[in-house]
Order: sequence, then C-alpha cells, then structure tokens
Amino acid sequence: MSKTLYELQNLKHRYENGPVTLNIDALSIAEGSVTGLVGPNGSGKSTLLKILAFLEPWTDGRLLFEGQDVKGRERELRRRATYLLQDSYLLKRNIFDNIAYGLRLRGETDGLRERVCDAMNRVGLAPDKFANRLWYRLSGGEVQRAALAARLALHPQVLLLDEPTANVDESSAQLVKEAALSAWKEWGTTVVIATHDLVWLYEVSTDIVNLYRGRLVGRGAENIIQGGWRGDGGCFVKQLAGGCVLRGVCRNEKDISGAVLSPDDVTISRAEPLRGQASNVLKGVVMQMALERGTDCILVSIEAAGLIIKARVTKDKIAAEGITPSAEVWLSFPADKLRWL
Repeated sequence: MSKTLYELQNLKHRYENGPVTLNIDALSIAEGSVTGLVGPNGSGKSTLLKILAFLEPWTDGRLLFEGQDVKGRERELRRRATYLLQDSYLLKRNIFDNIAYGLRLRGETDGLRERVCDAMNRVGLAPDKFANRLWYRLSGGEVQRAALAARLALHPQVLLLDEPTANVDESSAQLVKEAALSAWKEWGTTVVIATHDLVWLYEVSTDIVNLYRGRLVGRGAENIIQGGWRGDGGCFVKQLAGGCVLRGVCRNEKDISGAVLSPDDVTISRAEPLRGQASNVLKGVVMQMALERGTDCILVSIEAAGLIIKARVTKDKIAAEGITPSAEVWLSFPADKLRWL
C-alpha cells in the first residue's frame, strides 16, 4: 500500500478580504503517484498547487507532509518540492547557467554538469546546441522546456505542474509531458498536474482530484454539469441546446450550483435506447477516447446538446459496439444518479 505524502485536513484558503478560494475537508496524495487536478477555471487548482509547493499560506486547517505538520517548516520543505508555472521565465544568462542555478544555490555542485546535461536531454535541448545559448534566443516552447529542466536537475521529491503545456507548440508539449513522467518513472517523484489536456491526464494519472468552486467534489473522471438548473415538481431541470432537457431527482436540496455524474453511470450505444421516465437520453458524437490508467477502461468523451459528457466503457463493449472517434452514439443515465453541488 502506498505511503501518504500529503494530507489536507479541513483546509481553507482565502486571499486578504476576499472570498474562500479553497475549502477541502479531507484530501490525501500518495507518495510516488501521478495526481491530476481537474476543474473549471476558478476552481482553486493553482492555489492548491502553490500550497502543496509550500509557497502559499492557508487560512485554516492543517497540511501534513509525511505525517508531520507543515507549519513553521515551509522554507525547509521547499527544497523537496518544485513548482512549474504555466508561463515560465528564465534568468538573464545562458541556458546551462539557468538550469544549474538551483543546484548552485543549494550548494549541490558535485556532478553538476552531468545533472544539468541529463535534464537538458530529457526535455530535448541538446547540450552541445543549447548550453551556451542566451535566454532570449529561445522560442516560447523552448523556454518552458528549459524551465522544466531546471526543476528536473534538482531531482525533486515532488514536481508540481500548472498547465505546463498550455502555451507551447505541439512538439514542446510532448517533450514536456515525457520529461515530467520520466522523473516519476525513474526517480519515484510524486507528480501533481493541473491541465486541460484531459486525454493525457487520464492516460497517465494514478489518481484524479475534481475541484469545483474550491471544493473537492469527487475522485476520478467525474462529469461536472454546471449552473442553469431549476426546480420543477420534485426534480431539477436543465435546458440544453436543441430543446433537450436533463432531469435529476430533488431530495432535500433547495439551491444548487451544479451536478456531478460518474462516468460509470453513463451508458452509450450506437442504437437509440428505450426512454423511461427515470432516464436522461441524449444523442451525441464521440470527440475523444482515452485509455484510463487506473481502470484499464476507455473514457469516451461525447459532445451532446452543448455538453461534453464522459462515459467509462470496457474495451470489449467498445469493440462490440464499433465505437470510434467521430461516431454518432446515444448516451443515457438515470435521473437519480446526479449528485448535487
């Protein structure tokens, strides 16, 4: 069983005089895992990454690292976790010295050249070509790769990535992905990633954390169906594009901001299913298919009536139904499977 590396207990965060940005009752991250953070913009992903990097103080609650309280130890622990921003920048020096900077600052100069060159090779920056190149002579994608190399040279215990491929070319994005995962595979580095590249995230993550308005709303590839719900005689109803309607069972809820639906509760087929009073049925098109590391099933993303809904499907059913990207399919799920936010 994997050892717990991070543990959050009733952790809350707010910026000065602002609203609560994080409100997490309980969250644990295993050592040596690849954890994906998923949620719409403003859900608290970046704030959580900064807290896990020991760079941002929280307002209430506890953060434990290896079972010990972090309070008062943040400076010491920053040597064990490194954080890559979406838009990285370099120091005004050549690329070798940029990547070596952290090692020199820490006094870790034994084998420095080997570690720097190894990190450069991991991100596709050949040392003989890039080592003496000045910082301003790199493309945007090369800057991001050099910034990641500077972090990999430290051989961090934890690597935290905030939209690492959002603003780079396709080739650089692939190199960033491969380099980050090489640290996990070879050194056992714990990797936490926030990204909108969900196909990649589902393929590589050992765990997925879903955030919505600063709260943990599920683990794994959940569907979050936001706003626009209204009460209607014992159920909540959401109008969709093309005159379609979603219905969910109202229990004791009065005001809701959204709904969560597990991909396990979504059934897809090539033929139109029978419509029952308890079911939601939509016609859509398969947009993406990804092998999910944690389940060895296929996550099928379907665009239907203006929504993207994920279904978890076995490989056998994919083959039997002939489901492929761009195929038209029907999806259905019971109204009582929606969980309210």
